[in-house]
Amino acid sequence: MPAGKVVFRRSGGVVYLTLDRPRTGNRLSADMADALLQWCPALDQDPTVRLVVLTGRGACFSCGWEPLRPGQGPVRAAGALAAVHKPIIAAVNGDCTDQGLELALACDIRVAVPEARFGLTHTAHGLIPWDGGTQRLSRLLGPARAMEMLLLAELVDGQQAYQMGLVHRLAESGELWDVVEEVASRILGGASVALAYAKEAVHHGMDMTLEQGLRLEADLNFILHSTSDRAEGIRSFLERRSPRFTGE
Repeated sequence: MPAGKVVFRRSGGVVYLTLDRPRTGNRLSADMADALLQWCPALDQDPTVRLVVLTGRGACFSCGWEPLRPGQGPVRAAGALAAVHKPIIAAVNGDCTDQGLELALACDIRVAVPEARFGLTHTAHGLIPWDGGTQRLSRLLGPARAMEMLLLAELVDGQQAYQMGLVHRLAESGELWDVVEEVASRILGGASVALAYAKEAVHHGMDMTLEQGLRLEADLNFILHSTSDRAEGIRSFLERRSPRFTGE
């Protein structure tokens, strides 16, 4: 499978994907998008992969898109990330703008450093986001805040992003990976089937009425009753010990 300037590294059940074009600010190229489009379904289908971490090499997470060649349409990759049933952490090591932010928005948890800047500046260039930015940002922050970021095309720093709910955890400079590993450890301690169903309930429920979403939640909860991990969760609670989940 081609790397396409996306570096793959695995440690146990965790896969690390690193955007690796630091001299360009890790701007998303067609090759990088193709790599993500191929990696994501493969990781999703691998039962031994429990968690994915997306980050960038160098001073930036990703500063957007690579300038398009004549006749070339925009490249997209965020949808492939959003379709993965395993939890995905965005380790935002630096600026996260434009299509870089669209990739981060497709992740489940965003951990960032204070000096990272966030924004969707497409309108300043006569464009609008094309990789899910208008939809995922408004669903996350609400239409008013999303409209402000889109129309003003301004950048916010990590502290502001944390305060508005764009970032889940803010790490001190030099401590990003300590926080990422702490979050990863908490996630890995959960039951993988329950984690996948929780993601499904939230993501699919956003496109449903409340009544439909509650029915989906109840259906997924019912299915979980037949899993070994749920039985282990009950046993471990009654026996006052840590659960030993198997993903079944």
